[in-house]
Amino acid sequence: MNNGQYFKDIDWQAMWDATVQTLYMTGISVVATFILGIVLGLLLFLTTKGNMWGNKPINTVISAFVNIFRSIPFIILIVLLIPLTMILVGSMIGENAALPALIIGASPFYARMVEIGLREIDKGVIEAAKSMGATTGTIIWKVLLPESMPALVSGITVTAIALVGYTAMAGVIGAGGLGNLAYLEGFQRNQNDVTVVATIIILVIVFVIQFIGDFITSKIDKR
Repeated sequence: MNNGQYFKDIDWQAMWDATVQTLYMTGISVVATFILGIVLGLLLFLTTKGNMWGNKPINTVISAFVNIFRSIPFIILIVLLIPLTMILVGSMIGENAALPALIIGASPFYARMVEIGLREIDKGVIEAAKSMGATTGTIIWKVLLPESMPALVSGITVTAIALVGYTAMAGVIGAGGLGNLAYLEGFQRNQNDVTVVATIIILVIVFVIQFIGDFITSKIDKR
């Protein structure tokens, strides 16, 4: 325990453990969101009228799923997904219990960003690939994903930052991490230094994510 004048209430080991929990929840959910978001975004794009898999009923169903789940406030989504979380994880407490809600909450949000990125691709490039006999799979891997990659990276950066905020909210209902520490130890026990330090660490994580995302985007953006 630190006995300094300003940080006398802080258990630095607990703060470190909470930081690791936040990074764990954010890291796992970002990877899963990146994969699921790209799949959903591609389906939204490809099933739009005039595209390769143009199918209005399927597009309507996927679009409705995306719109519904990205519109539900995250704190409510956690509660709604408790039965699913219990099936998948076996508990509603702890960092693993937060993952289903984090992933299901963020993937539709990112999917819309993926769809927007794909729509910005020059249609002439896609048509040129078609005219050369490229299959849909080839167009996806050789044209759509590479051409939209700067937008995809920029989108996952924004989503990752949102996920850091989601982990803090999940912490309030027992998911662990910095949000849990700031609420239980900081707010409920009126230990403001705990809340301030937890907030500063969250801000540092956000700044690092933004820096990495901007750096990668600048490296792969050929425009």
